[in-house]
Amino acid sequence: MGAPGFDVETISRGLAFADAVDDLAAAVRPAGANVVVVAPPGTGKTTVVPAVLADAVRGRVIVTQPRRIAVRAAARRLAQLDRTQLGTRVGFSVRGERVLGPAARVEFVTPGLLLRRLLADPELDGVSAVVLDEVHERQLDTDLLLALLADLRALREDLTAVVMSATLDAERYADLLETTGRPARVVRVEAPAHPLTVRWEPCPTPRLDARGVSRAFLDHVAGSAARAHSQELAADATTDALVFLPGAAEVDHVVAALSRLAPKTEVLALHGRVDAAAQDRAISGRRHDQPPRIVVSTALAESSLTVPGVRLVVDAGLAREPRVDRARAMAGLITLACSKATAVQRAGRATRQAPGVVVRCYEERTHAGAADHLTPEIVSSELSAAMLLLAAWGTPGGNGLRWLDPPPAAAVADATAVLRSLGAVDAEGRITQVGRRLVAMPLDPRWGARCWKRHGRTAPPVPPRSSLLHPETSALVEVTSVGCCVRCERDGIRRRLPGVARRRGWATSRRVRRRQPALPERVQMPWRWPWPPRGRSGSHAASRARPTSWPTARGLPFRRTARCWGGVAGGGSSGSGRGADRGRHGCRDPRRCVPA
Repeated sequence: MGAPGFDVETISRGLAFADAVDDLAAAVRPAGANVVVVAPPGTGKTTVVPAVLADAVRGRVIVTQPRRIAVRAAARRLAQLDRTQLGTRVGFSVRGERVLGPAARVEFVTPGLLLRRLLADPELDGVSAVVLDEVHERQLDTDLLLALLADLRALREDLTAVVMSATLDAERYADLLETTGRPARVVRVEAPAHPLTVRWEPCPTPRLDARGVSRAFLDHVAGSAARAHSQELAADATTDALVFLPGAAEVDHVVAALSRLAPKTEVLALHGRVDAAAQDRAISGRRHDQPPRIVVSTALAESSLTVPGVRLVVDAGLAREPRVDRARAMAGLITLACSKATAVQRAGRATRQAPGVVVRCYEERTHAGAADHLTPEIVSSELSAAMLLLAAWGTPGGNGLRWLDPPPAAAVADATAVLRSLGAVDAEGRITQVGRRLVAMPLDPRWGARCWKRHGRTAPPVPPRSSLLHPETSALVEVTSVGCCVRCERDGIRRRLPGVARRRGWATSRRVRRRQPALPERVQMPWRWPWPPRGRSGSHAASRARPTSWPTARGLPFRRTARCWGGVAGGGSSGSGRGADRGRHGCRDPRRCVPA
């Protein structure tokens, strides 16, 4: 006797998607059917659709979410509605964490994890349905998954594919997923929208300056959020606020400002550098006996997440998108005005459960002149990792695949040239043995090749960021180990943080350090490095001046956010004065010195 199915009626009770359950069940009933689901935010599609699919198919249902926090939140929510323990019938898998039992019917994953699984098991044995949620974000991994799943249909005609989003061109996706001349069925859910009040509070100063987002604009966002939240609390004491900013540094700045402006309000940060427990706390809502809450977030909270109690949204109107530096053949993130679709998506966070208010900290004409949709990452990103994955799939350059938006020919040629220089592909673009080793490493191909050359073997990966406390100042140091293996991480910590290495039991003798060559590391230090300690002499500070001169690999990008302080390395009488010129205050490495 098989395991009992999901109680879809109970799971969908009170949700707008309950009216479309029968239509969805009929659409996915034929084996191998493809469906496009269009439903507004807050209708319950993320929890109801996997339950309906699990009852309609025999094998496991895999659901992708664009971010790890959304993966964990969706899995916990469905397990809670199913009244089962997380991991038994509903589980999740993300990098570094897996809560999944052998009998689980629904598994939530990130798109990147599913891509790796496809390379290891191209037929997805035991999987009967794949659901791609929030495809409107047009992430590179999601577009790659769409192309590979459409190609996989030639091997697995019984595999059901479902594409979901709140704002998308349903007909384009239906044509992409068509089989034997039949386009995918479209299931639409109409939900009555709660009223939304839009306010415009532009900043008198420019939002961006030569250093990025200006501090004056961030202070304006913090002040607007504090005033608006105070006004809304006067009308409804249960109102919480959600503030959108482009990056983690901006989030931390506004959190500090709001903590001063609204001391009786709990201010929480939500971005990728925050640990999982703090992320879950920010999206879990608050009890009635807890103080009002303001959540300051990056794009993490734009979709897939419902933060309970949010009736107010403050939007800075900025977003970060990837762009390619052709001179260095490397990708980076730039800050620019968000698209209209992104602004609508953010404003929708305020009206998911009740009427809401959105405060846009920019001019209305700026919103009118913005792009309709955000730029797909496949058009603007560096594609060497994607091309390596496609070569491992057996389609060099993506030839023969069906794309929603094909990758630019120039970007494909540049990426192929990079892979050919690394020996990852041959002259025809087919993957080599070196390429198979590199594609198995969760790294950019260039960093993977460097790590392989150093060790001559694969090594256990570690998280891409390691948050460490400096042994002397107890300041948080974030180390990005591009070598990304245990051996590289230990070698780096031995040289850069000897006190941490000693506490971990790793050798730090001069003989050991001399044997280790330089590592390709990027070290991003806090914006305000508290160095040297106040009240210490210059000679005392000189013995601990290493943080300002941590090296990087020659010719590799290095983002320096610390400043070189006068007297730190030169033996001056005071350890707190700033040097006026590069290297004149006795810095140990004047070539790398950045005067304050």
